[in-house]
Amino acid sequence: MSGRLETKFKQLRDKGEKALIAYLMAGDPGLAETEQLVVALEQAGADIIELGVPFSDPIADGPVIQQAAERALKSGTSLRKILDSVKSLRQRTEIPIVLMLYYNSIHAMGCEEFCRAAKAAGVDGLIVPDMPPDEAEPLKKPADAAGLPLIFLLAPTSTPSRRKLVAEESHGFVYYVSLTGITGSKLNNVGDIHDNIKKLRKVSASPVAVGFGVATPEDAAQVSKMADGVIVGSAIVKRIASHQQDPAMISHVAEFVRSLKAAMAPA
Repeated sequence: MSGRLETKFKQLRDKGEKALIAYLMAGDPGLAETEQLVVALEQAGADIIELGVPFSDPIADGPVIQQAAERALKSGTSLRKILDSVKSLRQRTEIPIVLMLYYNSIHAMGCEEFCRAAKAAGVDGLIVPDMPPDEAEPLKKPADAAGLPLIFLLAPTSTPSRRKLVAEESHGFVYYVSLTGITGSKLNNVGDIHDNIKKLRKVSASPVAVGFGVATPEDAAQVSKMADGVIVGSAIVKRIASHQQDPAMISHVAEFVRSLKAAMAPA
């Protein structure tokens, strides 16, 4: 399934680089700001954007992302408005955009309608944290029909058979969750990450991106030595929250992203 994601990973591989995947909660503080942030973060070195869709009961998310979801819902953000934003962004950028959303949001719109609309808007992949591959049948057919890669999460505690299943069903990349817990926790088991990625590579040809717990340029540098992509979420969202009243919020966040990408430069 060749598309923006596959092309991006190939371009980076050819240059000996790793992907910096920057997470934003769509609509935090508003969708206009989200669009400005996407463009600014691409210029600062982000390779892929992961856009969170706010949901009232985000089970996989820690307090930082939960509060961002609350702010986004307060600002009137909805799934349809987010798709409109992606469509508008497509006039300005070709950066791969992946949506991270809970199944309820998709179900409410209808799987087929959602997949068609997401593809038409210019979305490049879907991460649905509450939908493991063995329960993804309702979404798989419409996503395949629309040409929309499904990206599944793999936990550090996964069994070999689980690892194989996720590897086979994940398209675009495999999302390796670096720790058991919620987003925003600390990264402390680098040896385990290394071992698990090695095992994953034996059963998967897809790129592996590591998320949860990557908070500093040092973390990003460490993880980028092992993985094809580094996902940074809570640390970016935290900066958006702390600079909300600051007219220079976007440049503060872009500066942080620039420091992450610089730390990931090949030696």
